[in-house]
Amino acid sequence: MSAEAGYSTTITINKGHSRTTAGLCALFLGGIGLHKFYLGKPIQGLFYVFFCWTFIPAFIALFEGIRYLMMSDAEFQSRLEQDKLDHIGGTFSVSGITPDTHVKCPDCRGFVPKEAKVCQHCNCKLVPQ
Repeated sequence: MSAEAGYSTTITINKGHSRTTAGLCALFLGGIGLHKFYLGKPIQGLFYVFFCWTFIPAFIALFEGIRYLMMSDAEFQSRLEQDKLDHIGGTFSVSGITPDTHVKCPDCRGFVPKEAKVCQHCNCKLVPQ
């Protein structure tokens, strides 16, 4: 069927990682670092593999899995994008980017100040929230 017949040919690709998948990978196969490979952290995953015989990675993964599953989806994605998923405690921002001062551009997902009218990364027009 052609696109002229009223069908859309748009394909949507989800670039995000699932909090539930990461949590379940950590709980069931976290001892060998599967959740780290899934989250795009192969170096950490290799450490889990190399030390899996000590069962220390399994204990760490158990707590990480529970923590991932207890987070909200928004917090999980935010921490993952800021590479702070492994940090325990409140949100800490060295660059001064916080949820109180910045929002994400809907097009490029870059952080821009809340009062900005145009994204500084992709120049798309922003709607005030």
